[in-house]
Amino acid sequence: MTLPIDPARIDPDDIGEEQTTLEMGHEDAIEHVRDVFTDAGFGVPVEFSPSEMLNEKVDREAQRASSSRTESDDAGRDPYYVLGACNPGVADRALDATDNKLGALMACNVVIWEEEPGLQRVYHVSIMRIARLVGMAPDDEAMADIVADTGELVEEAFRNL
Repeated sequence: MTLPIDPARIDPDDIGEEQTTLEMGHEDAIEHVRDVFTDAGFGVPVEFSPSEMLNEKVDREAQRASSSRTESDDAGRDPYYVLGACNPGVADRALDATDNKLGALMACNVVIWEEEPGLQRVYHVSIMRIARLVGMAPDDEAMADIVADTGELVEEAFRNL
C-alpha cells in the first residue's frame, strides 16, 4: 500500500504536535495534566492506561520463550496514560463541519509516558489538523477557525504545564 502522504515530509506543525517533559512522578503528572487541560476549557470524558492493560493482558509466557528477552523485560511496559480531552463547543462545530466523520478520531488525546522515573513526556497531536490532511475534514474557513480555536486551547494548556 502506498501512503497518500509522505510521513517524512510532514512538519510537526502540520499535525499540531505539542510536547513537553515534566519533572514529577507519573501519577502526579497525570493529575497535573488533567487539571491544566480542564482549566484550559477541556473536559476529560475518557482516560485509560494502556500500560496497565498491556501488562495485564499480554502473554508474558510466550515472550519469555524468546531468546532476546532480558531480565529488564520482566517489568512490563513503562507507565503510559491517555487523557481523552474534549472541548464540547469546538467538538460540536467540528462534527458539523465534517458531516460527523471527525467523531472517529475523538477525543483529542493527550498522552503521558514515563521516560524515566521522575521524568514524564506529555504529547499531543491535533486531530483537527490530521483530519484535514487525510481528507476527513474540509479545507475551508470554518474548519480553519476550528483548527485555530483548538490550537489556541492546546497552546494555553501546554504553556501552563
